[in-house]
Amino acid sequence: RGQVDEPAGAAVIDTTGRTIVPGFVDTHGHLRPAFNVHKQESWTYRANLAYGVTTTRDPQTGSTDVLTYSDKVRAGMMQGPRIYSTGPGIFSGENIEDADHARNILRRYSDYYDTKTIKMYVSGNRQQRQWIIMAAYELGLMPTTEGGLEMKYNLEMLIDGYPGQEHSFPISPLYEDVVQLTAQAGMTYTPTLLVAYGGPWAENWYYTRENPHDDPKLNRFTPHIEVDRKTRRRGQGVGPGPGGWFRDDEHIFRRHAAVVRDIVEAGGRAGVGSHGQLQGLGYHWELWAVQSGGMSEHDALRTATIFGAEAIGLDADLG
Repeated sequence: RGQVDEPAGAAVIDTTGRTIVPGFVDTHGHLRPAFNVHKQESWTYRANLAYGVTTTRDPQTGSTDVLTYSDKVRAGMMQGPRIYSTGPGIFSGENIEDADHARNILRRYSDYYDTKTIKMYVSGNRQQRQWIIMAAYELGLMPTTEGGLEMKYNLEMLIDGYPGQEHSFPISPLYEDVVQLTAQAGMTYTPTLLVAYGGPWAENWYYTRENPHDDPKLNRFTPHIEVDRKTRRRGQGVGPGPGGWFRDDEHIFRRHAAVVRDIVEAGGRAGVGSHGQLQGLGYHWELWAVQSGGMSEHDALRTATIFGAEAIGLDADLG
């Protein structure tokens, strides 16, 4: 509101009839650029930019190639959103023996990869997971975790102080005690409803009720072979996801979304994570899915912006 003096030579953009929001933050975006042979540009990054995603965090890249792409974007050598990454996940194969062993493993992320964050990916028993988070705290790393489809395990990570969980809690609804625990612990819950647990994936709802194949913007920024592969066939064993068309009452994502609503209304935070299912447009599908459980539109926008920035420790600068 109000008036400002326009600096000399400033570009003036007419935003009549439009809404201005901060750039969207994808807290769980597998961008999947070309690995091994680095390319000068990546369509996956451009597609996300085109749909307003200006910051991404890739938890568990499976490769360190993404660190190079992040550097290239930061240096202005290629187009893309801000690229943050955990690097490869920390799995149970590390066979962590004690706290010192955990510190040695995590130093690759603090000293060598310099990721500032890690993905604890079902890395052992509770004692081993506690050694990991203790080492992360000492080394200044922001951990997140893989949900793992086991509610007891999810609650242990929450109680032990892990600040992030990727993928939905495997059951819904949740009682008030768990909602309050999640909210008060400050954990950022990124449910990735496009690949929802416990039922058909939400992406199948959108693929079979929208028409992404003919979307002009999607086709401009996405190779047509990629669009065809994901949109022309939907069914068991054909294309991504566990199935094709399902009745509305079989879909689980709205029930998971109601849990997200409850956590945010209790003072907690959630993130929007597209999981890289459909670059760019998929982020909006995930945002719609997160809001579908009754969350207010304002809370949905906070989840897409400032909460996501808080999740990766950048809320003083982004979101």
